[in-house]
Parts: sequence; structure tokens; C-alpha cells
Amino acid sequence: MSQLPPVLTIDGPSGAGKGTVSRIVSRRLGWHYLDSGALYRAVGVAASWANLDMSDAAALVRCTFDTKVDFVEGEQGLRVLVNGVDATDELRLETAGAVASAIAPIPEVRAALKERQRAFRREPGLVADGRDMGTVIFPDAPYKVFLTASAEERAQRRHKQLKDKGVSVNFDDLLREIMARDARDAQRTVAPLKPADDAVLIDTSGIGIDEVVARVLDLIPTSGA
Repeated sequence: MSQLPPVLTIDGPSGAGKGTVSRIVSRRLGWHYLDSGALYRAVGVAASWANLDMSDAAALVRCTFDTKVDFVEGEQGLRVLVNGVDATDELRLETAGAVASAIAPIPEVRAALKERQRAFRREPGLVADGRDMGTVIFPDAPYKVFLTASAEERAQRRHKQLKDKGVSVNFDDLLREIMARDARDAQRTVAPLKPADDAVLIDTSGIGIDEVVARVLDLIPTSGA
């Protein structure tokens, strides 16, 4: 049996830095990149556009199969097209994150997206960013990382990020949303947010991106890159 391409999973809660770290690491390694959260957000956004009932599992599963998602590298960086529409900015809003968190516990939706995510595993390798990459989607991945940071620091990062984009948001409201989402993601019965048993834990509180990237790259043998 041929050996599968290597996978590096980078899991963690929202705001821990996994998206930024994953993109940089994938470029350094020359590996493919999977933003699993964007897939869930894309389905949530598509469902919102179609005015679907977020409690209607059958409708959401149909939406999951019908929604076309493309990751495109452009002059402005990675863009996400949902059914041909550039939805990158909308996907980054807290409302999109809340919808994604609401539909993520639905077993039928997760099952519909599982094989779609696994299809990203191609040569020379894959960096997969998400919440259950190391525990559910790629449990056999040879390299696993779990990034974390305090809720306060993650809220501060998100607050700055949104302010820089000209989006007005209240810090206390943002902190409450992040803490509520943490609780939902950790307590759900299907693929709860938790580090894989064999994952390397990195607390990114007070650490610069470059140092986090260096720690992650140190886990990958030079021959594997």
C-alpha cells in the first residue's frame, strides 16, 4: 500500500493564531493548506444567503453538498469564493463564526464535510487548520499541534484585527462571544474541541508569530519538507 502524503494538523480555539501560523508554515514547507473553519463558515454563509432554518439538518446537509468553495491565492492574499462569490470578508465576521459554531455540532453536516476535507491531502503534504483536524479528520497525521491562548488575549487580538478593518465592535461583547463559543465547542458531543493525545501544545499568549512558526517547523524533519 502506498504511503499517504504527510499531514501537519494545527488545531485550537478561535484567536489562538492557528490560521496565520498555518498559512505561513504551509508556504515555508511548500505544502497544501486547508482552512477547515472556512468550509464550515462557507456553508453557514451559503445557508444564510438561502434563508435556511439553521435547525433543519436535512436542508443544511443539502446546502453542504451544493455549496462550492474555492481557495484562491491573489494579490490580497488567500481569498475564499463561495459559489463563485468572494465571501472572504463576510466569512471573517463574528456572525459567520457563530453560525459555523451552531451548525458544526450537527453530525450529518460534519459527515458531509469529512471526506471533502480529507480530499485536500495531496503530495507533497498538507497543513490542516481547524478544531478537530488531529482528532477526527486526520487522526493518523504524523505531526500534530494544538495552539491556545487566554480568552482575554484572543479577544484583544480579534478586537485589533476588526478595528484595523474598520469594523466597530465592543471588546466586552467580543470576549463574551469568544468564551461562549469556547464553551459550545468544548462541550459538544460530536468532535469536541480538545487536543489530540499526541499533539504538541503551544500557548501563544505573549509570543510573536515568528516564534510560534519556528516551534512548529522544528517538529517537521527537514527530509519531510
